[in-house]
Amino acid sequence: MSATRTATAMKSKMKVRRTAPKRGTQRMGRGGSSSRPMWLPDTESPPWLDGTMIGDRGFDPLGLAKPQEFLQVGIDQNEQNNAVNKAGDVVGTFRTDVDKVSGDSLSPYSEAFGIKRFRECELIHGRWCMLATLGVLVGETFSGVSWVDAGKVELAQTQYFNLDLPFSLTQVSWAEAILVGWAEVLRNTERDTTKRCYPGGPFDPLGLAAADKDAEQVTFLKEAELKHGRLAMVAFFGFGAQALAFGDGALGSLTRFSNSY
Repeated sequence: MSATRTATAMKSKMKVRRTAPKRGTQRMGRGGSSSRPMWLPDTESPPWLDGTMIGDRGFDPLGLAKPQEFLQVGIDQNEQNNAVNKAGDVVGTFRTDVDKVSGDSLSPYSEAFGIKRFRECELIHGRWCMLATLGVLVGETFSGVSWVDAGKVELAQTQYFNLDLPFSLTQVSWAEAILVGWAEVLRNTERDTTKRCYPGGPFDPLGLAAADKDAEQVTFLKEAELKHGRLAMVAFFGFGAQALAFGDGALGSLTRFSNSY
């Protein structure tokens, strides 16, 4: 009886608790243990990317988001009677507050290379590219016009889904400039960095990221938006490269690629 109990106790000690694997690419250490998700296996994250921001995978090969550090140099010996005027020595260093936001409309951030400003720019560019990528694919599918030639078609007659519009291209451009410009003014006068990126309200009509939603769900949706935005930026960069290289749109380049095999 005692031998059975001893064997049972040893089995219970040998049980290993299993946890669900983390999302994303994992960095494996020398001992084989994983840390937070990384953009490439077996890589180290820069010190300024500590994983606290949503979608942080430690990707900053050029060090663009590195906090700026300035050298404080003493005054040179500018004496015209001396044969040699020695330059001033370094007396110290200081860093700027890169994430401070003011109420200025044109330059709300105190430092252009702040990580929060980079996140805001990444979100805005990702959202534009998601709209543009979807618009290119849908527009070429239903109209048969390449996005490269869409401007020439609109110059001849403004239309939407092959339906003529009673507006000229100049009128449409002015309306877009006024509406988008007003939206940019409202965004740049917002001093809350969170609301600048996630204004909510009419920009979340389904209430997916409302205040009463689960925090884990909201984090998942924000990270999904970043992933899709990054993929859309790469996709539209590919659209532009294909157009410059071959003069074809997205579907035309896809047809050219498929015909080559």
